[in-house]
Amino acid sequence: MKILHMDLGADSYDILLGHGLLDKAKEHLNLERRVFVVTDSGVPAQYAQRLAAQCKAPTIACVPEGEQSKCLSVYADLLGQMLAAGFTRADCVVAVGGGVVGDLAGFVASSYMRGVDFYNIPTTTLSQVDSSIGGKVAIDFNGVKNIVGAFYQPKRVLIDPDTLSTQNHRQLVNGLAEALKTGLIGDEVLFHIFEQENALEKLDEVIWRSLVVKKYVVEKDEKESGLRKTLNFGHTLGHGIESAVGLGELLHGECVGIGMLPMCQTPELRARVKATLEKYGLPTSASFDREAAYQAICHDKKGSGTTTTVVKVDLPGQARLEQVPTASLRQLL
Repeated sequence: MKILHMDLGADSYDILLGHGLLDKAKEHLNLERRVFVVTDSGVPAQYAQRLAAQCKAPTIACVPEGEQSKCLSVYADLLGQMLAAGFTRADCVVAVGGGVVGDLAGFVASSYMRGVDFYNIPTTTLSQVDSSIGGKVAIDFNGVKNIVGAFYQPKRVLIDPDTLSTQNHRQLVNGLAEALKTGLIGDEVLFHIFEQENALEKLDEVIWRSLVVKKYVVEKDEKESGLRKTLNFGHTLGHGIESAVGLGELLHGECVGIGMLPMCQTPELRARVKATLEKYGLPTSASFDREAAYQAICHDKKGSGTTTTVVKVDLPGQARLEQVPTASLRQLL
């Protein structure tokens, strides 16, 4: 088992990475209380059940699979379940699933009684390499991704790569797109693993290297005032595309991969990234309503009136922020 410490003062916590950790959760989390386990229908039911078996007083809540569950009605339903079950400030919420479950459960934890303990047990590639750490929790609203949320750090994160074995191939490589992003903005060696080797055969190293980069960035800029914005590489256009194609048509990582290409600043790098995406079966283009995508970008959190901060990469491992007229992004789409 490897341990990575996120140093955020009073909000510091450990990220544990190791095979078999799910069945040892009781050794690392305080489960001797009411535990609200949030999962979704796409996650093997056994994962939440195996966690619940280690809890003193578990309640399992299973939401429908997919981005559509990150909404006000599902959020309200989860709060209602906690209230009805008598959860107090001394109790906790545990997310068992992917990025949707982590975002949703984390936001529930951040707001129930003004905040209860939150643990994250990510079970997808995307959540293990990226979304499970850093404290961003949110739901979507009026078609805009993650527009209602908070910064709320977990008390601990348990990452068990064994849980990835039940993902289908599309979900597996969808998550790898976020790790590829991480390599492009902050770890040239990680990018080379994707480009020159087989990242699928080195998942433990890919997960670890991704976490190390994100830990560094979050510690330097927890609330995203500067450096942390580099983690949004590919996301400005990617979120716009994701909103425009409709729920479920393309997965989050697939859209981010497409969104990275226009932000690669040389034809050579763009060609290398395109070839790498194709190597893992990720799309490099999509059919979507450009105006709908542009309108989603206009509501993006990274925008400020008529300008938007975008992330550009000149060489693998080197990212920079640039403020551009929001209108210029319409052409890039």
